Amino acid sequence: MVSLPLPQVLHTLQKDEIVEVLGHLFEPCPVLCDFVIDNVLNEPVDSYTALIENTRKKLLAFLIQEESKSTVSSDIAHIISAHPRLGPSKDKLSSHSSSEQKSLAGSEEEARKLAELNARYEKTFPGLRYVVFVNGRSRETIMKNMIERIERNDIGAERKEAFNAMCDIALDRARKLGAKL
Repeated sequence: MVSLPLPQVLHTLQKDEIVEVLGHLFEPCPVLCDFVIDNVLNEPVDSYTALIENTRKKLLAFLIQEESKSTVSSDIAHIISAHPRLGPSKDKLSSHSSSEQKSLAGSEEEARKLAELNARYEKTFPGLRYVVFVNGRSRETIMKNMIERIERNDIGAERKEAFNAMCDIALDRARKLGAKL
């Protein structure tokens, strides 16, 4: 089992150690790691909740700043697309994602439908992946949410939902890893 260091010492660790911790909380993503190191871990944090909530706050502020420009930074898509597609895919799932997606197991027909929805989502929102806090919800519930978000067709809302979901997932992972929240 993975053991996370005390949150108060994160800012003192070597970069590769911080990257490993962040990879367990979020998905491995060099762009996100650099963002967190530069914008969140520039000072001590008291808890993993503080780390993740500060990351959420900084990501959402970065998003607002970027969406006010004519061209949004590709860093946003890199961070969001670090999450794997839901359901069976060619993506290599982290042990955390694999465990979280267990509730999505279903028939071949349902797997095909989910793959089609992933493709439709990514066509609607180029460069993004559908990110949601699965948290044991059924495949049907997730697919309904995915369809609603595709039909809403609002890339700004998708970016915001993805960042929030990533942080909700990270909070859940920290809890499961026995971190001081």
